[in-house]
Amino acid sequence: MKKSTALPRQLATLCCLLSFFLLLNFCLYLVLTRRLSNNFSSVSQAKMIDVAAYLPHEETSDLVMQKTDFSLSGELPTLDGAAALVPVYASVIHSLYPEGSVTYESGQFSDDNYYGENFAPDSKMQYHNTVRGYRAIVDGDTDIFFSAAPSEEQKQYAEEQGVELVYVPIGLEAFVFFVNANNPVDSLTVEQVRSIYAGDYTNWNELGGIDRVINPVTRIEGSGSQTMMLAFMKDRPIAKKSPLAFMGAGIGHSFRYYMNGMVANSGVKMLALNGILPSVDNIKNRTYPVVTPFYAIYRKDTQNPNVQALIDWLLSEEGQALIEAVGYVGIR
Repeated sequence: MKKSTALPRQLATLCCLLSFFLLLNFCLYLVLTRRLSNNFSSVSQAKMIDVAAYLPHEETSDLVMQKTDFSLSGELPTLDGAAALVPVYASVIHSLYPEGSVTYESGQFSDDNYYGENFAPDSKMQYHNTVRGYRAIVDGDTDIFFSAAPSEEQKQYAEEQGVELVYVPIGLEAFVFFVNANNPVDSLTVEQVRSIYAGDYTNWNELGGIDRVINPVTRIEGSGSQTMMLAFMKDRPIAKKSPLAFMGAGIGHSFRYYMNGMVANSGVKMLALNGILPSVDNIKNRTYPVVTPFYAIYRKDTQNPNVQALIDWLLSEEGQALIEAVGYVGIR
């Protein structure tokens, strides 16, 4: 009697276990596999630049050489800047400074560190990026710093140190938003982008896309891109991301030339805003909605006369030609 009831119980238990695992696999497919099979987030984070490609006086560098009769004598200003503007100030050094003005701690360039630089203290080219660069100009370690506008914290640091900074606009750039190239959405309005980051839109199907959670990518606090993003949002706070955002389709933000000229990636595309693409012409005529200047920044109390001379040259016809040859838009 016991043997006759044991087998059905075992079969029933086996069927229950099998049903459980089938149901579990089906749920995992719905929640993860089906969504991750067409995931758009993997290339939505901007990459670090390769500083080695922008070293002055190197045959293999991707820098602009501007022919000019302008020259500097005496103390050469030390130049530093944000990642997106490395090609600009490195091209200035490449065009105007003598060979040997860029030096390295080990005698040669090495990218064995966080930012990919090992410039010697006496080198006329430095690379602190935006987060550290504003401190470097305030502390007097740099003579001219090339960057977008500072964050409130960076302004406060200068005030606390009793340093007044002079911001000279030398060019224009577009602040852009980008998505995976496979994302069917090509254009958003300015207000739609703000609403994405404010948490009002959480799925791309609310914006004409497919059924994917939106993954709004942000950058490091104090970076030029994140400071610009906070200004773009005006008074609207950036919401916390959904825990499911990693399974969705990302949207990121950066500057136009940084995206398509320095870390060019065929896997991403820049969105049109209000139906207008961030092209050079649309930056020049200001029809693209988010155009911003970038600056050559120096301490007002600088004692180096070549600082003002170099900035005057950057605003000259030759200097503006260099900025445009690099790939940016001149301020004039």
